[in-house]
Amino acid sequence: MAQRYFTVTWDQLHRDSKALAWRLLELGPWQGVVAITRGGLIPAAIIARELECRIIETVSIVTYDEEKKGEPRVMKSPAAAGDGQGWLIIDDLVDTGTTAKLVRAMLPHAHFATIYAKPAGKPLVDTFVTEVSQDTWILFPWDTEAQFIAPIAKGQTSR
Repeated sequence: MAQRYFTVTWDQLHRDSKALAWRLLELGPWQGVVAITRGGLIPAAIIARELECRIIETVSIVTYDEEKKGEPRVMKSPAAAGDGQGWLIIDDLVDTGTTAKLVRAMLPHAHFATIYAKPAGKPLVDTFVTEVSQDTWILFPWDTEAQFIAPIAKGQTSR
């Protein structure tokens, strides 16, 4: 279990994706965007819109089977991106760097950008917005849902 949790709302994800787009704008122009599925899909769509990139490719890598981490398997390659020259790789987060290393090897000339970066994976990305500690588990909006929480007074016992 993670020691810390960081909840990201849809609004915050949009703001952070747009902040990343601002940083990437001056580094372009870009031929296209490669979204690492699935976490990179929504940030990639926002960034592609902001940078006016019309070509979006995907790469799909599976590293978990249920809750068990295994050897990474490429399920879909980003064929249209060639060696990555002039392309952006977008993901929501770089954690340990397992996925990042594999994608970097596939697209050695691409610019790798993530919204969030943990210390173990940070050296593998070129641009990111926010660093979080390695022991923090990020709760993305597509993995959570709002639910009712009882008022504090309801949880107190009588004195």
